[in-house]
Amino acid sequence: MKNLGPKLIYLGIVIAAMLGVINSPAALVLGFVFTLFLKNPFKTYSHKAIHYFLKISVVGLGFGMFLKETIQTGKEGLSLTFFSIVLTVSLGLILTRLLKIDLKLGHLITSGTSICGGSAIAAIAPVIKAKGKTISIALGIIFLLNSIALFVFPLLGHALDLSQTQFGLWCAIAIHDTSSVVGAALDYGDEALKIATTVKLSRTLWIIPLSIFSMFIFKTKGEKIKVPYFILLFVAAIVINSYQLLPTIATSTIVLFSKRLLVLTLFVVGTTISIKDLKNTGSKPIILAVSLWVFISIFSLLYIVNM
Repeated sequence: MKNLGPKLIYLGIVIAAMLGVINSPAALVLGFVFTLFLKNPFKTYSHKAIHYFLKISVVGLGFGMFLKETIQTGKEGLSLTFFSIVLTVSLGLILTRLLKIDLKLGHLITSGTSICGGSAIAAIAPVIKAKGKTISIALGIIFLLNSIALFVFPLLGHALDLSQTQFGLWCAIAIHDTSSVVGAALDYGDEALKIATTVKLSRTLWIIPLSIFSMFIFKTKGEKIKVPYFILLFVAAIVINSYQLLPTIATSTIVLFSKRLLVLTLFVVGTTISIKDLKNTGSKPIILAVSLWVFISIFSLLYIVNM
């Protein structure tokens, strides 16, 4: 009975998220506050839940997109994606040495900033044989910046009078994790959401060349490279919607469910943010992460407004 209270509150927030009562930023804050004041009764399952919920959400969003528009969006974001990744990784390698940070920790933070946050860290970590503590620190910093981005980017987008297209492209490049990218775009508008999701997922594919590059840098061999196969399901969903293989009411329901599941995912993400872990991190890794984030945000914004 003692642990029943936190479980009921937790499940109440889950239901509220799936009913559409709370939005993305509120879900993230609720998750953080919940863990701050109550012990997370489902802590063991949180990271796995994030992993699966996010993939299901993203695939579901594909049922609201069309093939022709998606291909065009992918082409528009290709050059920006390439330059932002190359420049961010290069800057990360330099700053890691200048700040005298553990090379593997610096590389994981750089990978998370340049491509797709936690997914990139999870993919690169086994390739460079990073230790559990190193992975946890990198994930903690990236999740913290993701949380800030979810609030700051929509405000900046409106303040700078960015169009739906510009904002979708900007947050796909400059926000680390797919969950926060889609969460920020979700509150900005449907067009921004479609563009952000497409560009971010095409960006995720760069995990493969970055993994090969990481093997070369850290001189590791025989490690398995994780390929983000769920992107194929996302493309399949777009094809199904484009050729109207499912009735409109079905695809609309799937998209609505996916948006609400994404809000729930952000709540779970919020429950994984630990002040204690961040305090133990030290200032240098945070300085590295913030420097790279500021760089990629300004670079991509200038590129987009001058396209």
